[in-house]
Amino acid sequence: MPSLNLAIARLLNTGTDNFAIWVVKAPYPSGYVLRDCVWPVELTQAWQEWQQMFAGHSRLDISPNSTSQTSNPSLPIDAISSPLGQIVGPHSSRLMQYLGMNLWRWVFDGQILGSLERSRGIAMGQHTRLRFRLEIRDPDLIALPWEIMQREPGQSAMSLSQDLLFSRTSSEVDPLPYLRTDQVLSILLVLGHDEKLQLEEEALILQRTLLDTPVDSNSQRYAPCMVNQLLQPSPEELIQELETKAYNVFFYAGHGLPDPDGGLLFLRPDMTLNGIELAQVLTRTGVKLAVFNACWGAQPAAMNNQAIPASSLSEVLIRHGVPAVLGMRDEIADRESHSFIQAFAEALRLYKPIDEAVTQARKELLTLYRFNQPAWTLPVLYLHPDFNGELVKNLDEGITELPDTAIPDVGSVVPSASLRSLSSKDKSWLLRYGVTRIGRTKDNDIVIPEPSVSKRHAEIFCRNTLTDATLVRTYYLQDFSTYGTTWFLGPNGWQQILREEVPLKSGMQLKFGSARAETWEFIIEDSL
Repeated sequence: MPSLNLAIARLLNTGTDNFAIWVVKAPYPSGYVLRDCVWPVELTQAWQEWQQMFAGHSRLDISPNSTSQTSNPSLPIDAISSPLGQIVGPHSSRLMQYLGMNLWRWVFDGQILGSLERSRGIAMGQHTRLRFRLEIRDPDLIALPWEIMQREPGQSAMSLSQDLLFSRTSSEVDPLPYLRTDQVLSILLVLGHDEKLQLEEEALILQRTLLDTPVDSNSQRYAPCMVNQLLQPSPEELIQELETKAYNVFFYAGHGLPDPDGGLLFLRPDMTLNGIELAQVLTRTGVKLAVFNACWGAQPAAMNNQAIPASSLSEVLIRHGVPAVLGMRDEIADRESHSFIQAFAEALRLYKPIDEAVTQARKELLTLYRFNQPAWTLPVLYLHPDFNGELVKNLDEGITELPDTAIPDVGSVVPSASLRSLSSKDKSWLLRYGVTRIGRTKDNDIVIPEPSVSKRHAEIFCRNTLTDATLVRTYYLQDFSTYGTTWFLGPNGWQQILREEVPLKSGMQLKFGSARAETWEFIIEDSL
């Protein structure tokens, strides 16, 4: 699936209102564009009004030293004029639309808009969606509802789009841990201390919500689901549970507070766990998705009405290598939360990628609680830039990354594959049954010590399917290079892969790094 990653950062030493917006990742070489811009006073005013109307937390300011902050400190909604000549009225739907359109116009202007439109066209040409990931590097802008961005009145917000999957991300991340291929949705449900919750009752509601399958559905389409629960565990009990069983989803409901170290989870009234401590155990145990059914999961800590950099729980977990984190930007009602979780879990059990499942559940909130209510804007999804969003895999689609100890069926003949250099007969590697990693550093399976080759450049892996009792093995090449410099020889010459996944056929020629680099040939032995 093609991806477009966008970053927004404040420019230092040029004035507090100056920002840069640029493309970090694009599905075509000339899509990497940049523009400088100024944060407009209209957006500051609209954000203040949004917080007055919707926010359940203390006010968060933007640009503390800017003259725009004090020019109209308490401008009423009725006085905000839109660029279209309309007056934004007192109703929440008008404010939501006004803020969403102005956020869009500030971000998508000039070459940035052109990169988005061409990327969308590429995705349409491949009969798939565009995966759009937004990276907010300025802490003052983290709390804004970027999910509501929309181009024009009557058009869908980006996070509700039919042809785009919206999430947030960060480039300042630890590498992804080794991720298992799972066929079962395995959830650890943790209920911490919360004086507002009847914990046993809430546990039953959440467990029923996560496991529920529509009565009129074909149950065979759904991934198996297992839910284990812990009520007010100690940190030691929580860590032991995660380390002794293979969970792919961590789900927390309970009291918590924003904190500079990624928030505080109150497991018990006198026992807390901060985001950094939780991140260590989640990455160590291979959890793919962390969900926080609380109002502070995507909310930064603040001091004197200013957000503290990289302090929200979601940011801390994603920076430490957790593949996916879903939190709430603000307070969410119990019934809204349960509706969202039910739709989200159902989509995951239908083998949807995590970002697609969030989009589907967000639309459910919009249907149930209307556009002018903030419920659908509250879920905030962070995805690691190297994570494809796959939580569970359908058995019918085959299994990726079989372990090296996998023994093929006795009655089947499984061909071996290799990668060999066309310039040196001594350079030939037999590919592993699981994943063969290619890169510049010594921790790779195939080491290519060239400056143009990334540390972790590419992977070759296989998927196995059973067809009429015969094991069929198909190999794929996935690019992970910094600048998309993995090449294959196609009918029209050398083509870049650009962080995508392509199937390999015996005899296909490849290059890693520069277009003038050494040529390698992929060979399946029995096809010679």
